[in-house]
Amino acid sequence: MRNLDITTLRSFVAVADLGGVTRAAGHLHLTQSAVSMQLKRLEDVLGLSLLDRSNRSVTLTAAGQQMLGYARRMVDMNDEVMARLTDQTYEGEIVLGVPHDIVLPAVPHVLQRFNTMFPRMKVQLITTPTRDLKAKHKRGECDIILTTEISVDAGGETLTELPLKWVGAPGGMAWRQRPLRLVFGRHCIFRAGAIAALEAAGIEWELAVETESDRTIEATVSADLGINTMLEGMEPRHLEQIDHGGALPELTMQKINMYGLDRARGEVLSQLGALLRQAYQSL
Repeated sequence: MRNLDITTLRSFVAVADLGGVTRAAGHLHLTQSAVSMQLKRLEDVLGLSLLDRSNRSVTLTAAGQQMLGYARRMVDMNDEVMARLTDQTYEGEIVLGVPHDIVLPAVPHVLQRFNTMFPRMKVQLITTPTRDLKAKHKRGECDIILTTEISVDAGGETLTELPLKWVGAPGGMAWRQRPLRLVFGRHCIFRAGAIAALEAAGIEWELAVETESDRTIEATVSADLGINTMLEGMEPRHLEQIDHGGALPELTMQKINMYGLDRARGEVLSQLGALLRQAYQSL
């Protein structure tokens, strides 16, 4: 098996770009004889003539012109790998804050792809309600946060907009009970709007469970002891949207916003933001 050497490819690209061995040698901080030797070695490996040496100026043969595109890509890939895996610019920690109810299904795929791109970067994921995340971001405790809101504040970017839906146990009947039993987090940003919609529709309700635990909410709702609200498509597999046929009021549209990319923190943060943007816009 024959293998191409990056050093010889780099010399070949330099000669092609700069128009001669002398300039390429100066650019690469090598002697002219060293560059010429590397070019000869590359031609020997390929069994092809890459340079037309019949004239005083260096020109590429047809094979050389074809090889140049491959050589550029291989040198660029080599440099990217070395930079990503060894440069301290790509080493450190990013704190990402996401509300619990929109972590799945997008965030795990984003973190997996980001780790492939920047294996030396650590991402600390914080899951807490939007109100807390915005406070943490303001204090500088989070680099990027996602939020669920009706509007978007200055410096934020709306990734997508989804309707809020009533959710309950699969095949459950809790939504038919009156007073309607609600299960909400103590700081849930959807709570006030859901209650306002019920009162506007004249539906009697009671707060069956108020907790700070998302697991408690999911367990109570999946036991058909009450209902909750979630963004469409974000409900876990053990819950489902309630097909109430108009017996419950329609809820508002909610934006999934991203904050943090206005701080110009460099390529790594921008790449994570791009992955989040792509993941949520495809929902």
